[in-house]
Amino acid sequence: MNEKLALRNLSRTFRSAGGDLAVLRGVDLAVAAGEIVALVAPSGAGKSTLLQLAGLLEKPDGGAVLIEGRDAATLSDAERTALRRRSIGFVYQMHHLLGEFTAVENVMLPQLIANVPRRKAEARAMALLGSFGLMTRAKHLPGALSGGEQQRVAIARALANQPAILLADEPTGNLDLATAAVVFDELLAAVRNHGLAALIATHNPDLAARMDRQVTIKAGKIAPLT
Repeated sequence: MNEKLALRNLSRTFRSAGGDLAVLRGVDLAVAAGEIVALVAPSGAGKSTLLQLAGLLEKPDGGAVLIEGRDAATLSDAERTALRRRSIGFVYQMHHLLGEFTAVENVMLPQLIANVPRRKAEARAMALLGSFGLMTRAKHLPGALSGGEQQRVAIARALANQPAILLADEPTGNLDLATAAVVFDELLAAVRNHGLAALIATHNPDLAARMDRQVTIKAGKIAPLT
């Protein structure tokens, strides 16, 4: 299996004056290129924590996060940041688009941060928006877009730097069922067409059932969803 993302014996404990809370207790999970995995678990089980660790936004207390075979624990903070920008795309429940920038500018921004020439960044942003049916909306500000359109722009932005891994935390949670299905269709097509390894946290059982595998978190470990 061509593993793009691998979590090995991952643990994370949150410490407070009220005591320690062990959220993850030895998580093992691998996601291959072209595979989309649903992460389905109740609130508080550790879904968002797992995604933050997988996306190199937090460091685990133990275990390893391998991104395309590279152990993130062996990297400096600057190297982790560079790896995250190059190899990982994020989509959140709230789209987090920058309201003062147009749709195409929002998709250009990650590329400009990565020092992609502006003209090339704009061409890729327009191509991505076109693939999500948003070519005619490219010059609109987020406030002029529907919720579904905003989330499609957010997905396009996550794909802007051609990542190997896509992480999404309830990406359709704020959408109605019909719009959620359309957005998911486009997200799934992007995973297949670009050979991404995708880990998607969702509470939507219908969307989860359309993914290649469904897993959950039980007692701090990954288990098949039954």
